[in-house]
Amino acid sequence: MPETTPSEIERAVRALREGKLVVYPTDTLVGLGARADDPQAVQRLIEAKARPSMTPLSVALSSYAEVEPWAEITAPRRAWMRRHLPGPYTALLPASSAAKTAFAPSVLSPSGTIGIRIPDHPLARTLAELVGPVTSTSANRHGAPPARSVAEARRIFGSEVAVYLDGSPAPSGRPSTLVDLTGIKPRTVSRG
Repeated sequence: MPETTPSEIERAVRALREGKLVVYPTDTLVGLGARADDPQAVQRLIEAKARPSMTPLSVALSSYAEVEPWAEITAPRRAWMRRHLPGPYTALLPASSAAKTAFAPSVLSPSGTIGIRIPDHPLARTLAELVGPVTSTSANRHGAPPARSVAEARRIFGSEVAVYLDGSPAPSGRPSTLVDLTGIKPRTVSRG
């Protein structure tokens, strides 16, 4: 797997800031990213995936410290996140009022929750650190198997995606585990 150069990362950051789509590796799957706070970019992503707009998208953040502005955090939620993130999990949390205002409507569920990832992959976290919250969804058309490599994502999306980032380590090929943290105790909703 090739190493990603600083200029490739700069191109990806510029593309995201311009409202374009980027494919990037995570610790779980190859991701398709748009800025979570850009409704037009998120709509482009939904159209590229042919995904129902009512299906919420999760967001990738670069660090645990970035969660609190976007979600309502309690001591048990904080403890769970400190033990498991970064890692192959998507934490389902009540969205903060800031998230409800800042993010594209398709990022939040109708019930007001948000899926948050802190991928255990340096490229995914670098993008989120430099751009802010980035959508974290698999690179595939809705209902089709996720792309297993950046090359496969390129075959699926072609010019719909502005930048394809490839770099080590390779994704595991398993989706993240969705853990609902909105109740009293963490509840696994789906396993990766």
